[in-house]
Amino acid sequence: MNDLQKAKLDMWKKKLTEAEKALADAMVRKGEAAQMGDLSENAAYKMAIEDIEMGYARINEITKIIENIKQDK
Repeated sequence: MNDLQKAKLDMWKKKLTEAEKALADAMVRKGEAAQMGDLSENAAYKMAIEDIEMGYARINEITKIIENIKQDK
């Protein structure tokens, strides 16, 4: 692996860590919002669910990018 590939890999691993933290934060927000009561009218709960879905999608995307970088050795 050359220096450019290593730099890219390091950058994407950092982004993966950030995405995982954002997902964990969204899950905490979901739990906190769920304690507020009626989920059918709870905007904070709905927003947290959307953030979780986007978080999983982002993590999957970054994971694929990392795998592609590793395969281009």
